[in-house]
Amino acid sequence: MASIYEFKPKFQQLLLPVVRALHERNITPNQVTIFTCILSIIVGVLFAMNHDSTWIFVLIPIVLFIRMALNAVDGVLAKRYNMKSVRGKYLNEITDVISDAALYLPWMFILPNGGWIILAFVVLSAVSEMTGIIAEVVTGERRYDGPMGKSDRALLVGTLSVLLIIGIPPEGLLWVVFLLASAAILVNIYFRMERGGARR
Repeated sequence: MASIYEFKPKFQQLLLPVVRALHERNITPNQVTIFTCILSIIVGVLFAMNHDSTWIFVLIPIVLFIRMALNAVDGVLAKRYNMKSVRGKYLNEITDVISDAALYLPWMFILPNGGWIILAFVVLSAVSEMTGIIAEVVTGERRYDGPMGKSDRALLVGTLSVLLIIGIPPEGLLWVVFLLASAAILVNIYFRMERGGARR
């Protein structure tokens, strides 16, 4: 099914000037990956501590976009300048899950009576990425099938942040949205399994 991930090649092309600038300054892909994770954790902590402030919902979509860009940058940097490594592969997968948890778990403060659905969203996100990794072990191809892949989740949460800024009530809206998003992640887990050799 369709996913924002399909636009990644074009997005990477737009980021080539940034990639070249980082390479000229001897910045490695692993440094970009670690910085992105640290940034996500810091913003996640700020979110948890300031969930009742408007400014945090301005910051979240900005950081989610920066994270998406940096996730693309580290991959292009590694491929373009022959800096791929086993450590980089581990860091890329592990920090993605950590970053998701850091940025999405604080939404439990926005839905105190529906925190379980936020937890389900985060856990299913981790399972989705794990399924994609297992598919690579089985078939040699990392699966990024949608719906609600990593980029889709970032777009969803960024959009919700903007909606909250303009005053749309969170209760009732957020619970349903995260429930539907979690159901969509279950669908992508199924697709990643099926297309990752689970029928064998």
